[in-house]
Parts: sequence; structure tokens; C-alpha cells
Amino acid sequence: MTSVPMTAVTRESLETFVFHVLQAMGVPEEEAQIFGGALIFSELRFHPGHGQGVKKLRRYWGRFADGGIDPGAPWEIVKESPALALVNANNGIGTVAATRAMRLAIEKSKECGIGQVIVRDSTHFGSSAVHACLGPEAGCIGIAMTNAGPEMAPWGGREGVVGTNPWGIAVPTGLGFPAVLDIALTTAGKGMMNWHAAEGWPIPRDWALTPDGEETDDPHAAMAGALLGIGQYKGYGLAFMTDVLTGVIGGGGYGLTPYADPKKWDVSHTLMAIDIEWFMPLEEFRRRMDDFADMVKSRALRPGFDEILIPGEQEARRVARKADVGIPLEDKAIDDLNALASELGVATELTIVGPWTDETL
Repeated sequence: MTSVPMTAVTRESLETFVFHVLQAMGVPEEEAQIFGGALIFSELRFHPGHGQGVKKLRRYWGRFADGGIDPGAPWEIVKESPALALVNANNGIGTVAATRAMRLAIEKSKECGIGQVIVRDSTHFGSSAVHACLGPEAGCIGIAMTNAGPEMAPWGGREGVVGTNPWGIAVPTGLGFPAVLDIALTTAGKGMMNWHAAEGWPIPRDWALTPDGEETDDPHAAMAGALLGIGQYKGYGLAFMTDVLTGVIGGGGYGLTPYADPKKWDVSHTLMAIDIEWFMPLEEFRRRMDDFADMVKSRALRPGFDEILIPGEQEARRVARKADVGIPLEDKAIDDLNALASELGVATELTIVGPWTDETL
């Protein structure tokens, strides 16, 4: 159980709070709904150490204020065909740009069986699952990927050159939740290193390097060095190819370029949708997915394991649990959110449920 003090708040009050704070920052209403919804999505699905949720609001406010991100920037279709599109986000909110791109990819998939949209000149797009999960809602397989700042060392190197470059793949099922793979291509991100540092825990030695290129279990030393890819050279190779599939082919940033200029982040995303009905009736696909999940979950267990989960099942359980007992936020994050609201003149308050006592996050 975490020793970081946490308090649960109601989902409804957090949604209203975030929306009003974003509007006070000058974010247009539609964008505030998209971006705020994505932040809540992340709070519901993920461990708070992943850092994709509402505690990013102050950081975003700083980026809006100094011109690093432009809320309301034009979302410009540069080139388009029935199945493809190239979009310029013009340094707008990356979450908004990617959501709009996935919606367009879904529209195209309904015409062509598959749709793909590449976005350039964008910014941080949050969790890949936010965008990928739009696919199953429309009877599609959703695929989302992005490049990012150069935090991962190439295999054999000690300096960052490619990003965490996350992928999200979301697939409809009949199980009451979609199967969702949402992974960074690094073994872990700096958010989880910060969490380990706050807990006083060491980190696994395959997470990151010191600036001298040595493996370390010290989260503080790791924060100063480069991250390592999943599966050693395999994660680096996947991250390299993600830069190709986003920034290189899209005419945007790649490698050392994303995040290099604080006024032009130059992040690139690729969003894809596959229309299941092109291949078979959706209900038949769901039945086949359920049968596949049953095959997986019914295998013999390794010692020390209670059950086998399919991708996305653990997150679906988190969402259900938090719907019952509230969304846990670090106490220091609640203090910062309240301070930010006061600075912006927002009177909306969070509704406190009580201390977070659940043993799991």
C-alpha cells in the first residue's frame, strides 16, 4: 500500500472542476470538453504515478501562458484521400488534435475499411488509450501512436535520442470492456520514477541509466539519465520505427526535434481505425474475441499468480472501483489544484469522499 497521502474525490465534481479551470485558462469549450475528458479518463484507468491525469493542469497552464501550446489553434487538413489524411495541429493541444484525428480516421474506415490520419506540428497527446478507445465505441479497432521528446537511449548508447513513443490498441469485446494495450516503449517513464522516489523505493535496474551510462536502481540518478527500452534492443527498435511512422513520414519532428523548442514542440501522431464490419459482422467478431479471451484466461497458472488477465482488464477494474469509491488524488495535488483554481478565479470546489484506504492503485 502506498505511503503517499491520498484523498478520494467524486468523479462528477472533478469533471466539473477540470472543465471550469480549462475554460478559465482560455481553452475553447469544445477543446475543454475533449481535453478535460481525457484527463479524467486517465485518472480513472491508470496508476497515479503514470502522471497523465489532472495534476498536469498547472504545467499546461504554464505552457498556455508562455505560448508553448496554443489552445484554439487551427486544426488544418493539409492533404486528404478517402482513406488517408495529413493534418497540421499548429501547436495546438495534442490531446485535442489526436482525438479529432481519430474521429476522422473512424469516418474514413467506414468508407474504405481502414482510415489513417497523421498529425504533425502537435504537442503532448496524453494517454494513447484515450484515442485508441474511440475505435471500439464505433465498432472499430483503434490504433494510436505518437513520438515524444528524446528520453530513450538507443541500444548501446547512453544519451536519449527517441521518445517513450507510446502505442495504444483498443479492440471491441463482449466482456463489458474493450481489450486495450496501452504501453510506452520504455520499460517505465519518469512519472513512475518520481513515484518510487517519493515512496523511498528503489527501481528495477532495467528502467534507466545514469548520465554515465550505468544501470541503476536509484530513481534520483535515473531521472538525470536516459530511459531504457522494453525488451532491451527491441523497445529501441520499436521506438525508432514509431518515429518513422509519425514524424518522418508526416513531415514533422522526429528524434532529437520533439520538445527541443519550447515554443514549437513538433510532436507527431498517427491514428488508425479498422472497421470490423468490413471483415465480418461486429457481433461475430465480439464472439470470437470472447472465445479468444477464454482460451487465454483458462490456461494453467504460474506459481504465485491468482488469475490471467487480458490487456485492459486491470484498467477496467480500476474504473469500476473508482466509480464506487471515488477517484484518488495525492493530497499535494489537491492542494495545488485548489491553489490553481483560486489563481484563475474559479469558484468550483472538489467534493471530498474521504481518505484513500484501498490497498491497490
